[in-house]
Amino acid sequence: MEKKTIVCISCYYKGYDFMDEMHQLGNDILLITSDKLREKNWPWHAIDEAFYMQETEPSIWNLDHLVQGFSYLMQTRKVDAVIALDDYDVEKAALIRETFRIPGMGQTTHRYFRDKLAMRQKAADSGIDVPEFSAVFNNDTVNHFAENVASPWVLKPRSEASATGIVKVHSQEELWRAIEKTGDERYKFLLESFKPGDVFHVDSLVYDNEVVFTSASQYLSPPMEVSHEGGVFRTKTLARYSEEYEVLDKVNKKVLTSFGLKNGATHTEFIRGKADGKWYFLETSSRVGGAHIPDMVEASSGINLWREWAKIENALLKNIPYEIAKPTGFSAGLIIALAKEQHPDYQAFQCEEAIRFLPLDYHVGIVYKSNSKERIQELLEDAAKRITESFLNIIPPKNKPSA
Repeated sequence: MEKKTIVCISCYYKGYDFMDEMHQLGNDILLITSDKLREKNWPWHAIDEAFYMQETEPSIWNLDHLVQGFSYLMQTRKVDAVIALDDYDVEKAALIRETFRIPGMGQTTHRYFRDKLAMRQKAADSGIDVPEFSAVFNNDTVNHFAENVASPWVLKPRSEASATGIVKVHSQEELWRAIEKTGDERYKFLLESFKPGDVFHVDSLVYDNEVVFTSASQYLSPPMEVSHEGGVFRTKTLARYSEEYEVLDKVNKKVLTSFGLKNGATHTEFIRGKADGKWYFLETSSRVGGAHIPDMVEASSGINLWREWAKIENALLKNIPYEIAKPTGFSAGLIIALAKEQHPDYQAFQCEEAIRFLPLDYHVGIVYKSNSKERIQELLEDAAKRITESFLNIIPPKNKPSA
């Protein structure tokens, strides 16, 4: 079968399994990444060539230079697909596809998976519950929102990943101070109601417009909380036939269908409002989830999201059928925290259910697997206590929210 050429774009060190799987499936892999990552342990056995971009800011490249460089690359190579391995690369990949007419998600659809304002508007237009929100382009619009929607509110970047850059405010005066600090980049932000509640994430695979795999999980320590206050990140999978899972599976499919995702991996977040019990859409992305969530998903289901995503892309490129294996039904949990030592001693965490200790410098990271969801909860609580008492290191966030 004809070998295909896939360009992987990543400004972070990730996607090892994706590139390795694509290589095993008989394809050529070209990697475009940041120059500062050239010494990372990429799957060099699978990569035919690597190209490097200088960062103008963290994760930001000069897009004109990217297009110019890609034009030279195209002179001697036929590129069949361009894959964004990280949230920050979705825009880059869409630009390349549009410019060089390469099949895949273009610049219009990509905004629904990258621009949080576009996400909110599309979800609301599709009948999906979202927290009250507003653009901040116009002063009167901002004041109208503040006067009609109860505080607290969050001012958040439209295109940052995870909880980066989010500021929580409690009054109109605080809000305007926060907006003024954005300066000329004000248009890059949106304003929305802060909804206390339980936060969940759904990790999916989509093939030929159909969601073929879903894993639903609950954050025990939401990313925004950990990002702003420090502490221990924890999440656990939900039982496949639980009421929460069924609700999330249904609304997740509605989001992905409404947003127009045809193929690939997705990570989508929802919150169950504490005040009203309603399920609100928070955000989505057209890539595999971060923070080692794929390790937890694989422990629970036996499905490696990175490798399955590669198989989907391979099937599309070669016009061959794709079918995913039936997932297993274990409960799994994940815990990660900053540590004081470069290589923490995991002796105190050894147990039958601890199936992987993540090899992260200055971090404690553990993946648990069990037949019992109660056991997973117990292990996560015990580990969080041990980490907080003996290992935890807290670094203040760059953008600490107002009290």
